[in-house]
Amino acid sequence: MTDPEAFVRDNTAIAAAPLVPEIRLHLATEVTPIWQASEDALARGSVPPPFWAFAWAGGQALARYLLDHPREVAGREVLDFGAGSGIVAIAAALAGAARVTAAEIDPFAAAAIAVNAALNGVAVRVVTDDLLMAEPGFWPVIAAGDVCYEQPMARNVTTWLRRRAAAGSLVLLADPGRAYRPLTGLCERALYRVPTSRELEDRDIRETTVWQVLADEPAVTTPATTSTP
Repeated sequence: MTDPEAFVRDNTAIAAAPLVPEIRLHLATEVTPIWQASEDALARGSVPPPFWAFAWAGGQALARYLLDHPREVAGREVLDFGAGSGIVAIAAALAGAARVTAAEIDPFAAAAIAVNAALNGVAVRVVTDDLLMAEPGFWPVIAAGDVCYEQPMARNVTTWLRRRAAAGSLVLLADPGRAYRPLTGLCERALYRVPTSRELEDRDIRETTVWQVLADEPAVTTPATTSTP
């Protein structure tokens, strides 16, 4: 059986995301080779895309926001939901969070988060439980970057995030205009122009908004545009 941590190290290179040069990550340089390597490692086809191997626009924007606004997380417990590479979790830890948990159901992503956290000299607890199906916990701050690219997931995640906001959490959602971002119940915190790769996106720059998710106070927003994460 393939060791996820070894796979991460063997199929990536250490680099920094354009918007967050302070953080180094194990990242793929191309999409197709690492996707093929994932299928080979698991000895089967139709393997989910290795989202963890790329610094998506939403994650970059949210990480940048936390580093620029450390008071949002300093001394508080933070959950990075759908953490991918762990860039947001790492940013929270660097910004002074008391404890950071990264939630990811993909075992390769979980391995990448652990490797990336060690690379940046921070402590991040990784959980692989599906939190949408688990008994709700409480985190003072919940961050989610780029999770609205598939309709069923976006709907379920948005419902879950609003419930966490109603329970008293500060919930931050970063989105670069995905098709299924909620159009109400959001309050804009910041807007970033994030450099992206044409291998991943349909443009070189994605305008990405960091929103606060509200429990039940709709705010009118502009329609989202369609793209993949």
